[in-house]
Amino acid sequence: MVSTEPAQARGAWYAQDADAVVAAAFSDRTSGLTAHEADDRRRRYGPNEIASEPAPSTWTLALQQLKDLMNLMLVAVAVVSIVIGEVPTAIIVAALVVLNVVMGTQQELKARASVDALAKMQTPQVRATRDGALVQFAATDLVPGDIVHLEAGDVVPADGRLLTSATLETQEAALTGESAPVPKDPRTLDAADVPLGDRSNMVFQNTSVTRGTATMVVTETGMNTQMGEIASMLSAVAPSKSPLQRELNSLTKVLGIIAWTAVAIIVIIGLLRGDSVTTLLLLGISMGVSAIPTGLPTFVQAMLAFGARQLAEAKAVVKNLTDVETLGATSAINSDKTGTLTMNQMTVRSLYFHGRWYTVDGEGYSKTGRITQAAGEAVPDFTLLAYGLCLDSDATVSDTGEVVGDPTEAALVVLAAKVGVDAPLTRRQYPRVAEVPFDSAYKFMATFHHLQVDGGTQFVELVKGGPDVVLARCGSAFRPGRQAVPLDEVRDELTEANRTLSEKGLRVLAFAARRLDGQEDAVVADPMSFVEDLTFVGMVGIIDPLRPEAIDAVRTAHAAGIDVRMITGDHAITASAIGAELGLGPGAIGGPELQAMTDDDLAAALPRLHVFGRVTPQDKLRLADIMQKSGAVVAMTGDAVNDAAALKKADIGVAMGSGSEVTKQAGKMILTDDNFGTLITAIRLGRSIYEKIVSYIRYQMSKLFSLVLLFLVASIFDINDGVALTPLMVLFQHFFITLFPVAVIMLDPPPPDLMNKPPRDPRLPIANRGAFIQWLAYGVLQFAVTLAAMLLAPGDLSTTEASVPMTTAFVVLSLGSVLAGLVMRRDPESGLTAPILTALKILSVPVVVTVFAVEIGFLQDLLMTTSLTGAQWLACLGWSLIIPVVVEAEKAIRRRRHTQPSTPITATAAVDPHRARRDANHALDR
Repeated sequence: MVSTEPAQARGAWYAQDADAVVAAAFSDRTSGLTAHEADDRRRRYGPNEIASEPAPSTWTLALQQLKDLMNLMLVAVAVVSIVIGEVPTAIIVAALVVLNVVMGTQQELKARASVDALAKMQTPQVRATRDGALVQFAATDLVPGDIVHLEAGDVVPADGRLLTSATLETQEAALTGESAPVPKDPRTLDAADVPLGDRSNMVFQNTSVTRGTATMVVTETGMNTQMGEIASMLSAVAPSKSPLQRELNSLTKVLGIIAWTAVAIIVIIGLLRGDSVTTLLLLGISMGVSAIPTGLPTFVQAMLAFGARQLAEAKAVVKNLTDVETLGATSAINSDKTGTLTMNQMTVRSLYFHGRWYTVDGEGYSKTGRITQAAGEAVPDFTLLAYGLCLDSDATVSDTGEVVGDPTEAALVVLAAKVGVDAPLTRRQYPRVAEVPFDSAYKFMATFHHLQVDGGTQFVELVKGGPDVVLARCGSAFRPGRQAVPLDEVRDELTEANRTLSEKGLRVLAFAARRLDGQEDAVVADPMSFVEDLTFVGMVGIIDPLRPEAIDAVRTAHAAGIDVRMITGDHAITASAIGAELGLGPGAIGGPELQAMTDDDLAAALPRLHVFGRVTPQDKLRLADIMQKSGAVVAMTGDAVNDAAALKKADIGVAMGSGSEVTKQAGKMILTDDNFGTLITAIRLGRSIYEKIVSYIRYQMSKLFSLVLLFLVASIFDINDGVALTPLMVLFQHFFITLFPVAVIMLDPPPPDLMNKPPRDPRLPIANRGAFIQWLAYGVLQFAVTLAAMLLAPGDLSTTEASVPMTTAFVVLSLGSVLAGLVMRRDPESGLTAPILTALKILSVPVVVTVFAVEIGFLQDLLMTTSLTGAQWLACLGWSLIIPVVVEAEKAIRRRRHTQPSTPITATAAVDPHRARRDANHALDR
C-alpha cells in the first residue's frame, strides 16, 4: 500500500522502477483498482482534497481585541465614571472602546483562508482505470494506486509516478517556479535525492499538461501531495504582529505604568489630605483620561487607512492597515523571478545564424521588433531558419499576444514574425508530410515538407532541438551565403557559441535541415531514420525577459539601503545571469547547496548571496525565517502556489495580481499591475506613513506628558481642589482639538530624500531614549506654559467650579496644541516651511472650536468653562505662541549640529547593513 507518511519518510518513488511503484500500491497497470478497493482506501485515507483551517468566530476575535491593555484601562475608567456619576464621561469612553474593538475585529476578519483557496483549485474530473475500464469521476474520489490517464490541457489531479508517456511536458511554475514547460518521461532516476524540479518521472497535483499524453499511478493524494505539504506549511505559519503593533503595545504598557503611578501618587496625596472617596475617584478618572492615549489607536488607524488609500491608488492593495507601516520598515526583499521580475513571456534575445551573431529586440509576445547585426555585413536570407521556426512548432500567437501551446515555441513564432514570416499562413502553405514528434527521450522534433528553396520546390527535413543533440546528428554546417562546410571545421566555434548563450542564462535551441528529394515514401515509412547527416542552420537564445522597470526598481531599493535577492525555481546558472542583468549583489547558490548548509552557516553567508536557484517552497520559508531572526524586515514577492508559505511567513508578503488565488490569500499585499517597481513605490509610501505616525506620536505624547504633569502639580499643590481640568475637558481636547493637527500631519508631503536614507531598525522602538527625552521636554514646555497661564490668570484657584484660571488653562492648552501640531509635523525640518497655507486653513477649525467651547452656553455647562474677556484671549494667545517659538529654536539648533561633518556609514554598510542601519537611526535620534 502507498504510504501516507510525510514526504521525508516516504519512499523516493522517482528512484523506483515503475512496476515496483505499481506493486507497492497493490494496483495493476491494465485493470487498475476495483471499485471495492477504491472505496476501502477512500475510507482509510480520506478524500483527495486539501483540508482547511477552522476560522475563529467573530466573537472570539472581538474578545481578543477587548483584552488589549489600552481597552482594559478604558473599560476601568468607564466603570469608575458611572460609579461616581460622571455619565457623559463614561459614555464617551465606552464608545471609544467599542470603536477600537470593532475596527480591530474587522481587520482580523479580513485574514485570508489560504488553505481554503488551495482546496478550491482541486481538479473537478479525472479519467482513470477502474475494474479494467476507463471511467471519469470527481478528482476528490482519487485514491493512492489509481491509474490515471493524462493529455494536453489536463490539470494533474494528484501526485503520481509516470508509467507511460508520449512527448509529455508539464508546466510546473506554480509549484517549482520553473518558467518553461518541463519534459517528462517514465525512466527511473538513479539518484536517491533529486530536487523536486528535476523529478522528471513524477507529476504533481495542480500542475498542468502542456503537451503529450501519459498514464500515471497515484502515489499521494490530499494533504500528502506536494500541494498538501504547502497547505500544511501555511497552517503552521502563525500570523505575526507588525513592528508598529509591537511598538504600540510596548508604548501602551509604558504609558499604563506612568498613568497608574500618577494615579497612585494623587490618591495617596488625597488620602493624606483627607479628601472624600468621590473626589479621589474624580481625580483618578481625570488623571487616567489624561495619561491614557485614548485617541492613539483611532488616530493611528486613520493614518494607516489614509496610507492604504494612497497605496491602492498606486496599484498596491494591502489587506490590513498595519501592513502599511510594515512596508516602511522593509530592509530586505526576496523576490520570485518568473512573472515578478520577469514578464513570464519567453522571448528570443540572441540569434546565431550561418556563423554570425544577431541581436533580437522587442518584448514578450509582441510581434514588433528588429533583428540587428554588425555594420557592413550582408543582409542575411533567413528563409531556411524561418521555415524551422514556423513549421517545427505547434504554438500559435495572436496579434494581441495571446498564446496557445508551448511558450518556448511561441517565442519562435514571434521571432518568425520579426523576420517577416506569418506562421499560420506558412503552415497552411507547407503542410507536414511526416514528423518525428518531440520527446524528452531524444530531445528533438523533426518535420518534413515540400518547401520553396533556391527558386524551386524541394523536399526538406527541418529539425529543432537541444544544441548537443542536434549537433550530434549533423554532418555539415552552413556558413555565410549558405555555403555548407564539414561540421568538424566549425565544431569548436559552434560549441563556443552554445556556451556563450548558456552562460547568459538563455535557453538554447538549435535548428538543422536536410534535403531529401525523391525519398518521400521512405520518409513516411520511417521518419526517425532520416534524422541524421543534417546541416546545421543556427541557434537561438531564449529567455523570460526582465520587466522594463525592474532594473530601476532594484537600483532605487539599493539606494534606500534595501537588500534585494532573487529566489527562483530556475537553474542557478539562468538565475545568476538574470541577477547580473538586474544589478543584484554578488553570489549565487543552487537548492542542493543551500539545503546542505546549516542555519548558522546560511545566516553568515547571506550578505554574500543574492541569487538562489532551484529552490523548494521549504527553502523559501527557511530563508525568510533566517533573515527575520537576523533582524531584517522581509518582503517576499511571488505569484505561484510554491510562494504561498513564504509569503505568509514574511513580514510583508507581496502577491502579484495575475498570480494564483492561493498566493493572493497568503500575501499581505497585492500588486494589481504585477509591477515590481510598484513594490518600491509602496515602500516609499510606507516610509512616509511611518514618518507621519512618528510625528503624530511625538505630538500626542508631548500633549499627554503635559497633562500628566499638570494634574500631578494641581494635586500636590491643591490647585482647583487637585483637578486641573475636568475629564470632559480632557476628552474634548483629545477628540475636537488634536484631530486637526493630526490631519495636518497626515497631509504633509514626504521629504524628497526619503528613499536615500537607510531603512529604520525595527529593534529601535518608537519610544527610544532620544525620542522619550524629546517627548518629555516638549511636554514640560506645554505644561509650564499652561500652568503659568493658569496661575497668573485672575480668579479663584481653590475650586472645581467653572473659573477663569481653569478656562485659561483649557484655552492655552488648546491653542498650544494647535501651534505645536504645526511645528511638530516635521522633525528636524522646520514646520513653518511650505506648504503651510493648507495647514493653517485646517488649523483654523480647532481655533474656532475652542472659542465656541468657551463662549457658547451649552458647551460651557458641559465642559465647565466660562467666558473670557478680549484681554484674556490675547493673553492666552501670547502664552500659546511660546510653544512653537521654543520648538522651532530647538530644531534649528539640532539641524546646525547635524550639518557638522560625521563619519560616513557606507563602509559599515558594506560589512553589516543591519548595524549600519542601527547606527544611522541612532545618529538621527541624537
